[in-house]
Amino acid sequence: RNVVKVALAIGAVALVVAGCGGGDSDEGAGAGAGAVVSVAPVHGTDVLTDAQGRTLYTTTAEKGGMIRCVDACTSFWKPVVGSADDADAAAEQLDAKVGVVDRPDGGQQLTFDGLPLYTFAQEDAGQVQGDGFVDDFQGTHFTWEAARTDGGSQSTAPSENSGGGYGY
Repeated sequence: RNVVKVALAIGAVALVVAGCGGGDSDEGAGAGAGAVVSVAPVHGTDVLTDAQGRTLYTTTAEKGGMIRCVDACTSFWKPVVGSADDADAAAEQLDAKVGVVDRPDGGQQLTFDGLPLYTFAQEDAGQVQGDGFVDDFQGTHFTWEAARTDGGSQSTAPSENSGGGYGY
């Protein structure tokens, strides 16, 4: 029985490590060429997307530009890196409130209406699986919402892929 418990524990650790992925930041949303932020219709609503067409997300847990998604959180929610020039170009192109905030790691992250922008690592271009997703990291409760350009209300129901507060 102990051998089975050890094998299960090792398997669980391997899954967690694999799920966290490497720390390479070239997977960040701002790493591609072209427009860093644009607008695209995704499932009937206009949302902000990155240069690869992935939906951008915000969370009210970071109101006022306070970055709370750090460490393990960024394995799932990739910060949209960019400079003040990127923010100005996007704001002008989109006629939207795009800005920049300093991250605790020394980098800069783009914001929309004052909230830091992220992509969801577990979805591809044209998807919105992270909309309404709920999870917890380092004592902070996050509900993620697609960054919508219409200023309309965000999703109020947890997505079918809700992390259920597991914190990964």
